[in-house]
Amino acid sequence: MPMYYYLEEEDIYLFTTVGMKTHDIDANPEICLQVEEIHGPLHWRSVIVNGRASRLTEHSDIDRAMHLIKERNTTLSPAINRTWIDSEGRSEAIAIYRIHESEISGRTTDGVSSQQEPI
Repeated sequence: MPMYYYLEEEDIYLFTTVGMKTHDIDANPEICLQVEEIHGPLHWRSVIVNGRASRLTEHSDIDRAMHLIKERNTTLSPAINRTWIDSEGRSEAIAIYRIHESEISGRTTDGVSSQQEPI
């Protein structure tokens, strides 16, 4: 499921609008996050984080996480624009999660072959 994210030291924050993703995460908070950086077919890096997502509920935590996420992702319009409630306009129904990492792994290529990356 595509989502916006922000990494801050040990914390990973996820942003999305309320819908099927939030329903699924709330029902089963054990998640896997994959982040890729691709420069070409033989030049890429990938990190996979397995962990447990907890939804932020305190307004101060939500505001802080949203500020961090917006710093990295200057436009959140693709996710927000899809959240329409009726002809009157859009709902600001957002959800922010913090991932508590349990396992992390990564791979990278050097232009010829891929290898495990120490994380």
